[in-house]
Amino acid sequence: MPPEPFAVLRRVRPNDSEAILQAFAAPDMSRQGDVHDLASAATYAQRLSENPFAFGLTTDGTLHGVVALNVDHENRLGWLWYWTHPSHRQRGLTKRAAATVANWALSDGGLERLELGHRANNPASGRIAQAAGFIQEGLERKKFLVDGDRVDVLTYGRLRTDPPPNTPDLPLTAT
Repeated sequence: MPPEPFAVLRRVRPNDSEAILQAFAAPDMSRQGDVHDLASAATYAQRLSENPFAFGLTTDGTLHGVVALNVDHENRLGWLWYWTHPSHRQRGLTKRAAATVANWALSDGGLERLELGHRANNPASGRIAQAAGFIQEGLERKKFLVDGDRVDVLTYGRLRTDPPPNTPDLPLTAT
């Protein structure tokens, strides 16, 4: 399915809580945060709305995903993470959103290095990382405990001096 031409990245807003709650109903979202009711979704949305490195993936103004960075300002370093509502996966949107935010973070965002990690048994997340210009740097054995099992994590990095990916950017607005 081709990406929607009207997909836009914008700041996460406190009123995105209903869309966040709907996304967190998917069983594979449990590691993305503690969202289990509208109040916790509102807390999650408020926290992201205060992060200048958090962007919502939207179509027609409705939030369908998040691409954000946890930033270490002293080292000009960011840890990129993302999630997409199951109904909007496999459309190329998350690849484009991750590439857009990474490109922005390494230019206008003032960062010099980005990092990312994903479970080794999640190749779709690896395709997103590569489409966003990240280079695999390593494997952390048995890093995460998921449903009682230890799983390996693949780690990636992207430097300001690395060539940008060929993945087309999405429009990114500051509001």
